[in-house]
Amino acid sequence: MTSTSFENTLEGTGTRDAVRVGPMEALDAELLAHGGYAPLTGFMNRDEYRTVVDTLHLPNGAVFPLPVVLPIAENVKRNLKIGDTLSIASEEGFLADVRVIDIFSRDRDREAKLVYGTVSQEHPGVSVLCEQSSWCVAGPVTIRHPASQKFMEPRWPHQVKAWIRKQGFKTVTFFQTRNPTHRAHEHMLKMALEITDGIVLHPLVGPTKSDDVAPAIRMDAYRALIDSYFPKDRVLLATFGAAMRYAGPREAVFHGLVRRNYGATHFIVGRDAAGVGGFYNPDDARLLFESLSEEIGLVPLTFDKIGYCPKCLSMASLRSCPHSDAWFSMSGTMVRELLWRGQRPPVEVMRPEIADILVGGHKNQEG
Repeated sequence: MTSTSFENTLEGTGTRDAVRVGPMEALDAELLAHGGYAPLTGFMNRDEYRTVVDTLHLPNGAVFPLPVVLPIAENVKRNLKIGDTLSIASEEGFLADVRVIDIFSRDRDREAKLVYGTVSQEHPGVSVLCEQSSWCVAGPVTIRHPASQKFMEPRWPHQVKAWIRKQGFKTVTFFQTRNPTHRAHEHMLKMALEITDGIVLHPLVGPTKSDDVAPAIRMDAYRALIDSYFPKDRVLLATFGAAMRYAGPREAVFHGLVRRNYGATHFIVGRDAAGVGGFYNPDDARLLFESLSEEIGLVPLTFDKIGYCPKCLSMASLRSCPHSDAWFSMSGTMVRELLWRGQRPPVEVMRPEIADILVGGHKNQEG
């Protein structure tokens, strides 16, 4: 997972000098410009940043749990003033202008404690934060050249909303994922289809930890799952291009909040959503989301632990099955470890065709 370097060097872009930014900032800029982070239209100013870090709300009272800022190196900051236009570029060919309305310094230790709940650099989000400059630029974003599109699926709010309107859906459940899809995920999605008109499988395809399964491999697996096991007229596969912060409860709320901009009415909140390692309790994300759900304007869908029960001969949850000690049950981490060893998880845990895609993809990555 990479972000802005301390040495944002000025480089030629063919039309003017631009500051090099990392994938996280470039993706954030595109999502800001396309309405993905509404009500934000630009990188946060100091007041927005401080209230979000301290209270999980913008100054106007709207819920917004994560800071979205544009860090800049000190040498760049010295040459900027309010009213300037800062051009930013990425290695992927992205180019945009930011109209500078504020330049401020942030307290990264305080941000780590309040947003991530830890200052340990063992946390991948804190590790990235510590690599960033404390100086930030705020302002609205204008895209001059988009990054190359890696996937054919819809990626912007207006595209997803257009599909929802075309289908005539009143209620739509969104599912955020960065992991391979196993049978427990499939069960949650099918339960959601029983209570809402449609679902949008909305995987995050921006930067993640190095040991996460690559987005291209996951996308192949998601396509295979939908093709074989879901009614195609009620399911849309789209992409969410943000980087993963691994901010646990706050990021779970963020993931739901921004899906509202894509047309979500319901949102699946998994156990330990957006968590990493042992930094968060499994129910923390659900509890925070439920406490803010009315303000967010989404119905959270939560599920107890799910597994395959060999006695019931079906997928089951703690709410409905008394045989949990006998379940075939695996976490996303355990599934990834099997795949890394080239082993297919049991059919009770993952569909064979999905496992084959993931095992083959991992071998190709290693090769």
